[in-house]
Formats: sequence, structure tokens, C-alpha cells
Amino acid sequence: MATPNYSYEKRQRELAKKRKNEEKRQRKLSGGGQGGQDEPDAGGTDAPAAPADGEAAAEPNKG
Repeated sequence: MATPNYSYEKRQRELAKKRKNEEKRQRKLSGGGQGGQDEPDAGGTDAPAAPADGEAAAEPNKG
């Protein structure tokens, strides 16, 4: 049976990491609008949750 080639696997991980970093750098250079799209999604998810929690807490007090 063949032995695993750890050097090859490590090199593939390094290349994947390098590609990912290069894509990230290109996104940053191309414009802040694209990077900003990710942040409002996370903020948009948190924003509706906060009023819902506040409303949920307010309702038991009313009842």
C-alpha cells in the first residue's frame, strides 16, 4: 500500500491559503463596496434579533 505524501498535502494547503489571500487582497483593491456587503448581512441579522428580543421581553411584562 502506498504511503501518504505529506509534503504534497502540505504544499496543496499552502497553495490554497495563498490563493485565498490573493482573492481577499483583490477584493479589497477592487472596492470597499464588495467587502461592505458581508458586514451589513451580519449586522442585519443581529439588528432584527435585538428588537425581537426586546419585544419578547416586553410582552411578558404586559401580560
